[in-house]
Amino acid sequence: MARHRIEYIDAMRGFTMILVVFAHICHFCLGDSRMGYNAVFILFRLPCFFMISGWLFESVAQRPFLEVAKHKAMVQLLPTFIFLLLLAPPPFFFHQLGTLKGGYWFTFALFEYFILYMLIVRISKKWSWLFAIAITLAAFVYARYYDSIRSASEGYQLWLIDLGGFLSVTTWRLFIFFYLGAWIKRNFEVFLRWTSKPVVIAFVVILFFLIASTSHKDNLVFEMFRFYGGGITGMIMVFTFFRLSASWLKRLHISEPLQYVGTRTLDVYLLHYFFLPRFLMPYAGQVKAYDSQFMEFLVILAISLIVLVVSLGVSYIIRLSPFLAHYLFGVKTTSTHAKCSATDDATSCGK
Repeated sequence: MARHRIEYIDAMRGFTMILVVFAHICHFCLGDSRMGYNAVFILFRLPCFFMISGWLFESVAQRPFLEVAKHKAMVQLLPTFIFLLLLAPPPFFFHQLGTLKGGYWFTFALFEYFILYMLIVRISKKWSWLFAIAITLAAFVYARYYDSIRSASEGYQLWLIDLGGFLSVTTWRLFIFFYLGAWIKRNFEVFLRWTSKPVVIAFVVILFFLIASTSHKDNLVFEMFRFYGGGITGMIMVFTFFRLSASWLKRLHISEPLQYVGTRTLDVYLLHYFFLPRFLMPYAGQVKAYDSQFMEFLVILAISLIVLVVSLGVSYIIRLSPFLAHYLFGVKTTSTHAKCSATDDATSCGK
């Protein structure tokens, strides 16, 4: 029996994956992460991704710890190590194991979020929110002062700091969005009731754009407010938009392509680094010469869609081999499929 998929969740995942490619075009190919409204997208892009991941994971978090951890390692870590080896063969590979993992930090961080979430709900589900906030805020402070802490450390202290980088501790500042996704799944009726009120959604949208309109300030409290205020309001705004616009997106024939991308997010994430047109860097000035964020957006979006299509094409070819699909993208085998029930989601049984 086929597993039930929620169409607007897959569509939202696809939309967010396009924004990931968009951001990497800005950063790696044009050298400016603020081009084409990316400074706004960055506020909600990763919060949305981690929220969906928490939402999907909640239904399997109470399964045997080692069983879930082993499965997640096969789906998240093994494919990432393989692609990182392909992208940066030894000896360069070993220099890519810091915080950003050569760009592949997301899957490492997500695996750590699975472990953290399972641990805190086993310690105390009632007080898990307090653990989540403590982990998140501590990681935010650690990330903000990471470079200065590292430069001031020596000997075993430096080793501990480097271990924190390898474990992606600085990225744990995003853990609260994963936790909120799981919380929303547990309390979905309450969440629906509140986000179905026009006044609530209007307040969330206005607050998000007010936060997005602020400029960077070198102040810890302000940075936290902008990061978490923008992230929470942004992810609620985007989630609610896709939930309420599902039929409209379907009539415009936008929903199905987004859903397809949403079911191939790991594939696209792992593959797209190989197809980023880094040769565009010398032409970045010409794109900026338009002096228009909207024109930059259109140009970068067009490039992003080309990279996306190429990545999906290569993904399709690789998936023709069950062996490669299993080890490169964590696609479930026949034996694994037999263990999955009709109510399991993509997180519990692989893609």
